[in-house]
Amino acid sequence: MFDNLSGRLSDAARNLTGKGRLSEANIKDTLRQVRLALLEADVALPVVKTFIERIRERAVGEEVGKSLTPGQALVKIIHAELVRILGSESTPLDFRAQPPVVIMLAGLQGAGKTTTAAKLAKRLIERDKKKVMLVSVDVHRPAAILQLQTLAREVGALHCESDASEKPVKIVDRALSEAARSHVDVLIVDTAGRLHIDDDMMQEVASVHARAKPHETLFVVDSMAGQDAVNAATAFDQALALTGVVLTKADGDAKGGVALSVREVTGKPIRFMGVGEKVDALEAFHPDRMASRILGMGDVLTLVEEIEQKVSKDTTEKLAKKLKKGRGFDLSDLRDQLEQMMNMGGLASMLEKLPLPGNVNSAALQDAGNEQKIRRQIGIINSMTPGERRFPKTINGSRKKRIAAGAGQQIQDVNRLLKQHLQMERMMKKMSKGGMKKMMRSMPGGGMPPGFG
Repeated sequence: MFDNLSGRLSDAARNLTGKGRLSEANIKDTLRQVRLALLEADVALPVVKTFIERIRERAVGEEVGKSLTPGQALVKIIHAELVRILGSESTPLDFRAQPPVVIMLAGLQGAGKTTTAAKLAKRLIERDKKKVMLVSVDVHRPAAILQLQTLAREVGALHCESDASEKPVKIVDRALSEAARSHVDVLIVDTAGRLHIDDDMMQEVASVHARAKPHETLFVVDSMAGQDAVNAATAFDQALALTGVVLTKADGDAKGGVALSVREVTGKPIRFMGVGEKVDALEAFHPDRMASRILGMGDVLTLVEEIEQKVSKDTTEKLAKKLKKGRGFDLSDLRDQLEQMMNMGGLASMLEKLPLPGNVNSAALQDAGNEQKIRRQIGIINSMTPGERRFPKTINGSRKKRIAAGAGQQIQDVNRLLKQHLQMERMMKKMSKGGMKKMMRSMPGGGMPPGFG
């Protein structure tokens, strides 16, 4: 998401290189490019007009500090306005109520409400240590009820049974009763949707809302839905008094306009963002971090949080001790690293959060680290014997042939993996001998970052 918008905004800022200050004349063309970039990204027209006007007011006449170029100064202004338009600060869920705290999910059909319910349950169970129950009142789609039941089992949440023959309000009554009896902290209610807004759906969802009395009412919206999603958010807010928004499919080829529009149009904070199909692919939404991502500055804080949550400390510590003792980095270690990368959503997900220089082809890097390729590499290593993993140099031509056949790959793929392992082994040796400090000193700015001294 935001790839095209990021590129266009960066190009617009670079056009100011060499200017001494930001004047109305030299930013006119730049703001025109910014306006076009936002419109191409499906940002609502009223939002674009307000956004551009605010940037113009702040930018014209502003002196450029000695440490900044005019392009950097404009990016700083755009970043501040993006943060403001995205909500200024993150808004966590409010659990200050008598349990069970009810969270209701509403939205159009296909937006991803059911999977979001499961993702949210998993997050609350693991991070907030809450006891969670899930219930579906989507009586129009029996498959949705079955899907939620399966997902509840997968994420470790309780599930309240429901049936397509029941009235949604009756299901809510029973769910509230069961949740209280089971001492549940949070009850998540998954509601029905339609392909478009109609009176029947709005009446049904309003009656469920009135009976459930949710503490949080979250509108689930598909990031790729464009302006229809913004109109739907407005209609739902008028009917239900929303407390927040969840953006889904943000990892897809979305233009990003929904994220920039829905907060400004509804005034409701974006709470979470779905970034993949897996049940742990739900990120808390931080406006300042998202603004940095849009402008190609990365989002290192979110990456650090993900590493803390998803990377096995035991595996990392074992590898560190092993390298310290002078033992080599073998293929089993490489497999552990690849599996940890998969847990992080693959290299593409990690690169999205890193501030890459403009001349780095992130698309090529992402292709090199996509999930399918990582799975194939893990398959090749699994096709080896324990001895081959421990001593890769013993893998001769006939062994390569056997390994490739066992993994369903070509011999060239095995050779490529062995070469990758050799490069990583050399790097690990350097790092274990203090090479990390030398490597960091050779980078722009020199010296080690805080905490690495």
